[in-house]
Amino acid sequence: MTNYNEDYQYNSCTSRGICSVNPRTSSLQEILLIYITISAYYVLKLKESGYKNKPIRNLILNTISITVSNPEFSENDFNAIIKGFNEELPKIIDMYIDFCKRNGKEPEHLEIPAELNKSENIVDSIRLGQKEYLKRIKNLSESMRDLYRIMFVLAKSICINILDLESFGVDDGYILILELLNKLNFNNEENELKTFILNIAEADNKLMKRLYFLKEEKYGVQRPKEVSYSTIPGKAILVVGSNIRELEIILEEFKEDEVFVYTHDEMMLAHTFPKFEEYANLQGQFGQGMENCLLDFATFPGPIILTRHSLYNVENLYRGRLYTTDFAYSKGVIPITDFSEVRKGIEETKGFKTGKVCSSEKVGFNYDDVIATIKTKLETESYTKIFIIGLNGYTKEDREYYNKFLDIVPDDVLVISLSCYKEKNNVVYLNACFDSYAMLRISDEILNQYDLKTYLIFPKCDIHTISKMIYFSNRKGSFVYVGKCTPITLNPNLIFTLTKIFNIKGLTTPKKDLERIMNEK
Repeated sequence: MTNYNEDYQYNSCTSRGICSVNPRTSSLQEILLIYITISAYYVLKLKESGYKNKPIRNLILNTISITVSNPEFSENDFNAIIKGFNEELPKIIDMYIDFCKRNGKEPEHLEIPAELNKSENIVDSIRLGQKEYLKRIKNLSESMRDLYRIMFVLAKSICINILDLESFGVDDGYILILELLNKLNFNNEENELKTFILNIAEADNKLMKRLYFLKEEKYGVQRPKEVSYSTIPGKAILVVGSNIRELEIILEEFKEDEVFVYTHDEMMLAHTFPKFEEYANLQGQFGQGMENCLLDFATFPGPIILTRHSLYNVENLYRGRLYTTDFAYSKGVIPITDFSEVRKGIEETKGFKTGKVCSSEKVGFNYDDVIATIKTKLETESYTKIFIIGLNGYTKEDREYYNKFLDIVPDDVLVISLSCYKEKNNVVYLNACFDSYAMLRISDEILNQYDLKTYLIFPKCDIHTISKMIYFSNRKGSFVYVGKCTPITLNPNLIFTLTKIFNIKGLTTPKKDLERIMNEK
């Protein structure tokens, strides 16, 4: 038996452009950026009046969230979003003017592009987006342009955390994202912007921590779990993404049906929470992850539900089996508010005819046990440095790099590896799977208690990677390195800026990187 992941030899995310950004989408995103930053300005102006507007709040958060996945906007989708802003924004501006009059203040308005709400078609919007982008960056240095890009990536991370917290009934972080968006309306000094970004990254990591503890409160404390990659005969649904609250809803909906639910990509983490053992219809994990979604989606014989924030450019996969609960969606993906369309999809698909036996994988860890092991090693043995290696992308290239890296790490360095296994006395291994929070939780514990230089290595980028890297770059005693990332997450220009301003370094080869780290003063 072979674990499905062991056959992962390529990355369709980059080879087929699924995770790349095209000029058309970039131009439309520029228009959306104008709308959300202007909206943030006027909502903050009304903050002291106690003003709350749920439609504009949802528009801002949902508009940011869809840029995470780079969907191909159809004209109808794009116009629907713009229509919402054109209906709500004038109301907010009028309320602000009225508020100023009642309080004897002179209104302070932002300059709004005259053509913003006059575009007759999506081609006009693309042209305006290109024009406004060039206007915005005209007088900015390259590092300042990248700092603004970093801020927008942070906005995406915060937005996802806000919306995920919302699914647990918690309203937190909205003012934070308004302040970040409003910062994009003005010119800033580089040092001022750097300080602001550091504060935002720290606040975002607090949101991540709160979200994690809400999950444990609702679903139980995470623990190691054997997760099967096997498939069994019968009808099947694949659930994609990271929002386990949506997975719970799906499992509840179909628990009386003769249909098995499989997880994909980050959703695998749900298996490590005790609550999900109650669902007999939760079968196991399918596929190799979002980086290889072309093959995974094309071979799954049932409906595929894309939860919030899990969309990529998947239009070339269109077979009438992709569904989503998200705000916007790519061509060929069916939006759903209930499960009636999914039930039709189940009836129309064959499911697994015979099934396939694959090995299981032990994922997750008991946090207290891991911390106890680390403390014992640090207190009974002599180490000069600590390496903490985060999640990897499971590509052949990644495996080869970290196998070599761990082979040549000196014995006087304690390595805590969240996804790369090596049988060595100085390596503490735990399969954190897709648990991006594990890096934050364990690293904070070590940095709070021990005065050893700690090197945090991020092999894989997700939407929260930049936030975590910037956060740790500002912590005393920590040094940050990052591997290759897909362009939609972290492009080479941003790496240069992160290195220059936040001292975050890129990885090259195992030997060179280790020599560089060991020679650092």
